Parts: sequence; structure tokens; C-alpha cells
Amino acid sequence: MGSGGYSKKDWTSFSTSRGYDKASTKTEDIYSKSSIDDALDPKQFKFRESVDGPDNPESTPVIIGLDVTGSMTYVLDVMARKGMKTVCEEIYNRKPISDPHICALGIGDVECDRSPFQATQFEADIRIFKDLEKIWLEKGGGGNDHESYILAWYFAKFRTKTDSFAKRGRKGWIFTIGDEEITPAIGSRSFQDFLGDGQMRDYTAQELFDLVLPEWNVFHVIVKEGSHASRNYRSVYESWAKVVTEQHIIPLDDHTKIGEVIVSTMELAAGKNLADIAGTWDNTTALAVNASLAAIEAGGAIQKGIDSYL
Repeated sequence: MGSGGYSKKDWTSFSTSRGYDKASTKTEDIYSKSSIDDALDPKQFKFRESVDGPDNPESTPVIIGLDVTGSMTYVLDVMARKGMKTVCEEIYNRKPISDPHICALGIGDVECDRSPFQATQFEADIRIFKDLEKIWLEKGGGGNDHESYILAWYFAKFRTKTDSFAKRGRKGWIFTIGDEEITPAIGSRSFQDFLGDGQMRDYTAQELFDLVLPEWNVFHVIVKEGSHASRNYRSVYESWAKVVTEQHIIPLDDHTKIGEVIVSTMELAAGKNLADIAGTWDNTTALAVNASLAAIEAGGAIQKGIDSYL
């Protein structure tokens, strides 16, 4: 999948028809599903593919994993109205990567939810936004202080096929977004029940991170405004740092800047310095970008990770 390309005209027409610009349009009007859509159910497909084609000859897969539990509803709202648009528009404007193919995930909790994993196709045009609306905002989760974000890593490793790395040795991108601790491990039964993958074994978070990192740039955005992170930020941060190290953590003070921070992370990988990147945004966005990416630039994790592929 992944033909076509992003168009401002298509976005304006689509978002206006959906009432994204109206305050009266509620999050539930955008994400109106009451159960998982078959098109996004991993039990209904084997792989999601990001492949080269005439429109996108050097495709780059980008996975954006969204927390669909109750505490993150406002983030889903921002992503539909602004965040995903910013990602698409600014990748085309700034060109930190080539020919983006975007896949959105809906991630919940395998211990509590009915459908803790949903995955759109990799798309390059207005279908990105149409598919985003198919995500079921389950609003689940539980009191276990973690959500199953690492399902994104499992999905990238075992349930995707991409030309970017296979043909050019260039890593794809994974950004998970949420406000809770990292899941310590996921059992084989959950992979079978929710992804339809039999004969799998248990995986710890560390095992999945180590498996996915050679082929993907992996980052987790901690939404510090979240109801859990706002009260337990140190615990959330430390749980992630033990597995991915601080160079793969993006602490975010302002959830309305998710799109800008994602694109800025890619610009760091393209060789720009953080001061120059921040200077291209407005003042409030510059502050958010600087605060979120300072540790990543200092650690140099991105450049070290993909030097040989650029």
C-alpha cells in the first residue's frame, strides 16, 4: 500500500466535510466506532506493507502508535484535527525523510481491553486520515500502571514488510504516544487472542526492543499532561529508561505539539542541530521541541543508530 501523496487541498476538503474545524464536533464524532473495525483487526490480515511504487519510489515507513485508553482521548482528538496533518505537511515541506508511508495504531491494554491493538494500512495520501477515523476509541485500560505500547514493536518486527530497509538499509520510524509505564512483558496467549498469532512465545519489553531496533528508529513520547504521568512522571520515565535509555524517550509538555516534535526528531536524524530546528517553529513550539529533544540530541542516539544507512 502507499500510493499517491499528501495534498493540502485534499486535507482541507476532508477536514471541512468532517467538521474538524468546529468546536461542536466532539472526539466521539471523529472516532465513532463502537467496536474494532475488521479493516484494522490484525486477525484479519497477515502483514502491513510499505512498498515502493511510481508515486513513492523511496518509501519510508512511519508507525504512530496512539494510546486509545480513557486517559488519552484528548490526544486522539488533537491527532485527528492537527497532529497527523502537521506530520504529513511538514515531512513534505522539510523533507527529513523520503516518500513517507504512515500507519496509525490504536493501542490499549492486553490485560483489560477487548481490542488492545488496531493497525491501519501504510498510506501516503488522504487515506491516512480516513483510516485514522476507523480506530475504535475503546477508552479501556486498567489499574496496572502500564499499557501495551510494546505491541507496536512486535507489529513492526513480525507483521510488516517494508522496502525501505530491505532494499536500501534505511530504518523505518516508530513513535508510540502515551502517559503510562512500559509494559514489562506480553504473554504468548495475548499475541494469539488479539493478533491471531499462534505458536508465539512470551516476549519481554527488552527482548522486543532489541529485536526491532536494528531496522527501526524507536521512540516513545511521554505525554506529561496525562492523568497518570502528571502524578507519576518519575516512575513512568524510569520504567522506559531502563529498557530504551533516555535517548529514545521524548517527554512532551504540550500535547498539541506532537506532530511538530515527531517531524523535528526526524530532522535531527537528517543531520540538523536542535537549535536550528527549533528556530524554524513559532516561539511556543520552539520551546516544546527544545525541551522534548534535548536528551536525544545530547546522546546522539539517532545519528549513531542510522549513520550507515543514510
